[in-house]
Amino acid sequence: MKYQLEIKQLVDYPRCRIYRSFIRNLMEDRNIRTNGGSYLFYYIVLCSYANYRMSRRRLEGMSYTLQAGEWICPITELQEAFRFRFHHQVISVLQFLEEQHYVSYSILGKNRLVKFSILDWKTENTILGYSYPCQKDSGFYFFPITKVHELISIGKCSEMDILLDLWIHAVYNDVQVQGSDLGPVVYFRNHTGSPITNYTELAERWGRSRATVCRILKKLDSLDLLTLIPFTGSHGSIIYLNNYLSTMFSISDVLIDKEEVALALSLPIQVPDDPDSVSEPDITEQISISDESDSVPKPVIRYVVGKMADLLQTQGLPCCQCRKARYQLSRLSDSRGGVNSIYSLEIICPYGNMAYRFELSMTPQEDPPTLFAEIPAVALKGGSAHA
Repeated sequence: MKYQLEIKQLVDYPRCRIYRSFIRNLMEDRNIRTNGGSYLFYYIVLCSYANYRMSRRRLEGMSYTLQAGEWICPITELQEAFRFRFHHQVISVLQFLEEQHYVSYSILGKNRLVKFSILDWKTENTILGYSYPCQKDSGFYFFPITKVHELISIGKCSEMDILLDLWIHAVYNDVQVQGSDLGPVVYFRNHTGSPITNYTELAERWGRSRATVCRILKKLDSLDLLTLIPFTGSHGSIIYLNNYLSTMFSISDVLIDKEEVALALSLPIQVPDDPDSVSEPDITEQISISDESDSVPKPVIRYVVGKMADLLQTQGLPCCQCRKARYQLSRLSDSRGGVNSIYSLEIICPYGNMAYRFELSMTPQEDPPTLFAEIPAVALKGGSAHA
């Protein structure tokens, strides 16, 4: 018997899985700076060391019993993990987190060892009731979303804090969040269903200036850690995470197409200024345009239909995978005089099985070009199937 599996990362879940191997990779990545004051990175590192069951560890000739949520190690180990130069910096972080009731700690072994406990570990994670050594570079633990908001509000976020905040707020394939079906998108749970954000909101969230936020996001984009999709005018930006699916679900990552994202969210898509330079989609021969007097150039229309077919294919429309399907476009209204161009789009099965009907509207944008050229906004409605 065959089963079809569907994977989702849902917005309503109050915790996020944090894989220890992911944190270890971040700890070793010296391209990402950790100089900040929010303590998110330090606390997550401590959680990555915590036991998920009882075990024993022998250090400096002494055997220590460790419960779930606890760990003991040389101070130098945390010093290296936190990227500090001195022991007292590690103690300062532990002392602050203890004052905020996140951890408790004690210094042992002639001030060379530190034993700490994550105070709410048993609340957020399942406790295994047997004793066995716990691996620190495999498996995962649950991290509460509320802790992220508490920690990033303490002070200025470092580049590492920002990356972790984005990662923990990723949503994948959730019908409540637009664009999440195309890839793991960052959504800060503001109850709008839209992942669009802007530098002003992010600057306030992370305690940084707009210019610094812009620089950090572009840096993380250049490191291939995320895909930043900015749009013209006041639309804002969308952030997709790279390598998220392979890390969280052990499945292949997806490439993010900016035009497909724009179609999914009814935002501007990029079309060259010169209609003659617009690239022809692979389905050009399958597209039929009934009205030859349309004010929108035919290459632009075919380009938009091609992008829309790519989007519908990712959403599971079977006919868009067929090289014999026909795309019949009929104009309902024209954009002359500032009115939207509205079309009826039918995707016709050559075998007579089923046809899909959509309403497609295109609106020329007046905003001056910034990252994209002057482009039409596209909205897609409908999707009714009929025999």
